[in-house]
Amino acid sequence: MRYRLTFIAGLALGYVIGTRAGRERYEQMKKSARQFAQNPAVRNTAESAAQSGRDLAGKAYRAVSDKVGEKVPASVTDRVRSLRDRGRNGEDDWGTSNT
Repeated sequence: MRYRLTFIAGLALGYVIGTRAGRERYEQMKKSARQFAQNPAVRNTAESAAQSGRDLAGKAYRAVSDKVGEKVPASVTDRVRSLRDRGRNGEDDWGTSNT
């Protein structure tokens, strides 16, 4: 019984110490990630990658729509068209956060 209590006490102490250290490390990693994301070079690269993705998606859409034709429901084509137009008007929300 004595060993069992010692083990449980050690487990509880290790948990408390580990969570405090883990929280500090988490905050440190979060700060580093925020600094990395705010780097102008990283932001420019992310924006250019997003633009390339939009261009490729547009090409893929045109290729698929040429092959599929009128078989796509109007609701789908309207949604894709609205998404494509929103990206052209600069109303893109990539890389923004509400926090």
